[in-house]
Amino acid sequence: QVQLVESGGGLVQAGGSLTLSCAGSGYVFGITSMGWYRQAPGKQRELVATITGGGSTNYVDSVKGRFTISRDNAKNTVHLQMNSLKSEDTAVYYCNKVRQLGKSWIYFGSWGQGTQVSVSS
Repeated sequence: QVQLVESGGGLVQAGGSLTLSCAGSGYVFGITSMGWYRQAPGKQRELVATITGGGSTNYVDSVKGRFTISRDNAKNTVHLQMNSLKSEDTAVYYCNKVRQLGKSWIYFGSWGQGTQVSVSS
C-alpha cells in the first residue's frame, strides 16, 4: 500500500526557514519523480517543486532561489528546504508521486495529511 507522510511544518516569522520531509513507502521510491504541492486557504492546490529519480529539479517561479527540493533514495524521503519565507507561503504542504506529461507535471498518488506551514509577517 502506497503511503506518503509529510512532516516538518510549523509557525515561522517572515524571513525564516523550514525544512519539510516526506517519507514514501509501498512503491519503488528511487525511480519515482516526486513533487511538493501547497494549498493556501481558499486557493487551488499548486505544484511548487519537482525532483526526478535522477535528481533533476524544477520550481514554480514564486519559490525559485528560496526553496530547494532534494531526495534521499536510501531513506525513501524527499525534502523541501524553504528559506526567506514570506506570508504568501502560508499553506498546507503535500508531497506526491508525479510524472511529466509534455511540459506539465501530474500527480498519480493519493494525498497524505499534509503539513501546515504558517508564516507570520
